[in-house]
Amino acid sequence: MIVISNPFFVEDEIEILNSLLEEGLSLLHIRKPDFSELEMAQFIHQIKLEFRNKMVLHNHHHLAEDFGINRFHFAEKERKSNSNDPARFSKPCRSKSTSTHSIQDFNSLENDFEYAFLSPVFKSISKENYYPEIDLFEALKSKTNSETKVIALGGIDAENIQKTLENGFDDIALLGSIWNNENPVKQFKLCQKIALSYSQSQV
Repeated sequence: MIVISNPFFVEDEIEILNSLLEEGLSLLHIRKPDFSELEMAQFIHQIKLEFRNKMVLHNHHHLAEDFGINRFHFAEKERKSNSNDPARFSKPCRSKSTSTHSIQDFNSLENDFEYAFLSPVFKSISKENYYPEIDLFEALKSKTNSETKVIALGGIDAENIQKTLENGFDDIALLGSIWNNENPVKQFKLCQKIALSYSQSQV
């Protein structure tokens, strides 16, 4: 399971993130589009050292080496505009991920992406008036890219996690369901329990 940081300021955010990681969060995507390089460095520095291998940087990728982070995420726009720029992958990088918004885009990805978000699956919790234009469960039946894991994003919460995993997604990413909840850690543990229960039932 993946959690994406709130792009905006959240009170006690660092404390919450450290708690989520201590509770077994697999990957933390750090998405702070308005952060300067200094702000990003200060933010990362506050997250416990032992969790650096679970952190994924969305921007200021050049900071990764200093902090021992080797997971990069590329927004759809960034991936497409820099598709011929080898420098984007020049840093030591264990894992690369990206964002997609259609099954056609997902199917056309290069094989060097470990996973990609496909969104929005449901009406967004964090963005107003952002909802799926097509049924992504139906679209997934046309998936031809078997090298890249497909991660559900957009409106994912405790009510629809099982349905999402049953309909072909490899994993889920949470944003609004965590940060719009008055108890983010409790909400995460509930979602984690549902996802874990489903995966165990498939063994």
